[in-house]
Amino acid sequence: MKKIGNSELIINQDGSIFHLHLTPDQIADDIILVGDPGRVAVVSSHFDNIEHIVHNREFITHTGTYKGKRISVVATGIGTDNIDIVLNELDALVNIDLENRTIKKEHKSLNFVRIGTSGGLQEDMPVDSFLMSEMAIGFDGLLNFYKDRDTVCNLTIESEFLKHMNWNPKIATPYFVNASEKLMNRIDNGFRRGLTISSPGFYGPQGRELRLQIQDRDINDKIRSFRFDGKCITNYEMESSALFGLSALLGHSAATVCVIIANRYAKQYSKDYKPFVKKLVKIVLDNLANNK
Repeated sequence: MKKIGNSELIINQDGSIFHLHLTPDQIADDIILVGDPGRVAVVSSHFDNIEHIVHNREFITHTGTYKGKRISVVATGIGTDNIDIVLNELDALVNIDLENRTIKKEHKSLNFVRIGTSGGLQEDMPVDSFLMSEMAIGFDGLLNFYKDRDTVCNLTIESEFLKHMNWNPKIATPYFVNASEKLMNRIDNGFRRGLTISSPGFYGPQGRELRLQIQDRDINDKIRSFRFDGKCITNYEMESSALFGLSALLGHSAATVCVIIANRYAKQYSKDYKPFVKKLVKIVLDNLANNK
């Protein structure tokens, strides 16, 4: 069996994987992902006990039990580039023999639930409400680097979107990937569902202008007016496209639920979104623990 080279799969001297500094025994099958490293403790504060605390750079992991269910919470930091690191390394922990550097014969599937914050793009989305992303739209281009990208993407909506937007060829081609329906149903709490754009930046890529003028000042209006099978694009965030795409390619399940902390159309921003994030964390934990 072909071995993976030392430069391709980097293992630390203590046997942990390069960026996350985790070993296979330190992660659960159900993993909550948060962008903000400070949010890890918000999640794990609900745990009955904490088995492992691992910290390297922005990547913080707490693994413990909640109502008897073993759960990990991992901070990814901001952006799809970090999701590329986190997803590949978490997959390697369960599907690669790290000692022998070979892919295991039996595949193991993980469940990833991202809990985050987001900006609404439709006027009927109040701040401090919850939204579940049933599809993520990658403006980041990350999944385009992987060979089988088209096998997990909805190419029909992609084509329609490119035409609707009169897409600039100098920008990475967007990709459209569904969340796991089974995992969405497992954590659902009557959440509104929508189509979510994952942006490679917070300012220009999301249509914001400070001192730099953006190429297309109508981009958000065009995004808001797009319709496909009666569905519209509901919100911006910065991680879910890579999460859904890589999970699908690697054989895992992924879902995202966010607190809408801003409405870009109404120019509104939450006065204090943190209590709503805490409420969402408790909902997700309860549903992960109670639903199989």
